Amino acid sequence: MHIRKGTTRAALAALTAGLLTAALPTPAQAAPAQTATPLPLTTVADVVSAGDRAFVSGGRSSTDVVVASATGAVVGTLSGLPGPSDLLLSPDRQTLYVALPTANAIAAFDTGSLVESARYDTGAGECPSSLALTGRYLWFGYGCDQWGGNIGRIDLGRQPARVTTGMATTQDFYGAPLLTGALQNRSVLLAGQMSLSPASVYAYAIGTGGTLTLTRTSDWTAIGSNLQDIALDPTATTLYTAAGAPYEVQAFPFADITTPSVTFPTGAYPAAVEPSRDGTRIAAAADTSYLFVYRPDGTELNRFVLGGGELSPGGLAWSPNGARLYALSYDWTGRNQATLHVLPVPAG
Repeated sequence: MHIRKGTTRAALAALTAGLLTAALPTPAQAAPAQTATPLPLTTVADVVSAGDRAFVSGGRSSTDVVVASATGAVVGTLSGLPGPSDLLLSPDRQTLYVALPTANAIAAFDTGSLVESARYDTGAGECPSSLALTGRYLWFGYGCDQWGGNIGRIDLGRQPARVTTGMATTQDFYGAPLLTGALQNRSVLLAGQMSLSPASVYAYAIGTGGTLTLTRTSDWTAIGSNLQDIALDPTATTLYTAAGAPYEVQAFPFADITTPSVTFPTGAYPAAVEPSRDGTRIAAAADTSYLFVYRPDGTELNRFVLGGGELSPGGLAWSPNGARLYALSYDWTGRNQATLHVLPVPAG
């Protein structure tokens, strides 16, 4: 497990920057113009894009979700929320779900009116921290204590919606597991074990009535250490992991989580991975200054220099049309400043 002290991190970041600078694109290949907007937040947790708007959550120590325009300008705030963490949009992008671990709840907002439309109580002591959606089922990874993690389910197809916890019955989670679903495949759910080295991921089949059946688990050392982010391509054919080590994002066949089929170099401490909605491009970044866009075969398409602090774990989102990437950074040197980066991405 990596111990990250400020001075060590700064030295590693500087070394990584030095190694990567020589390979930056020439002026003729330079990335298009990008923006960096300071946010009224000292920390950040997640970002999602609804197309005309982007939403940024402030994390457990915050009470706000910032609303930004497509180009990154701050246009509003969803305030008074206890510890807003993971964010999730419905497929039609009309509903924003917000995990509220300090309130043991999940809130739902209309993305047009910004009015809260529902709040789901997940039960005392659950601390829901990650979200995934597969059809009528809203899944949440929860856990307040060590080895108290598990998976819960909200059946949105029932009125009133029904909440069920303890869905993972065959394995233990150290804390709230990372969850993700696939845009075009409602039959699978992926869960990641955080806070352990080596890390692991678990693939589930979703059965009739929303049951979960564990179908496979990653090999002991396949994922690496200090898992930060997981993702699935739209069809759930490939899963992606970003962990503190190795220094690359890894792609695995969903049917065989043993050996990576492709790797995407990022530099030290990979922190986030996000496939585009059509699955043709993969955004990958470490928690230093660089963000990469790759084809699924590992061909590098674009490279961006973020600057302005450290990338937030999982802090990447594509716009629905794939024309922009949104990235979150925060300053860990004492300035207490969070920033939203908007990166125009050429068509791949």
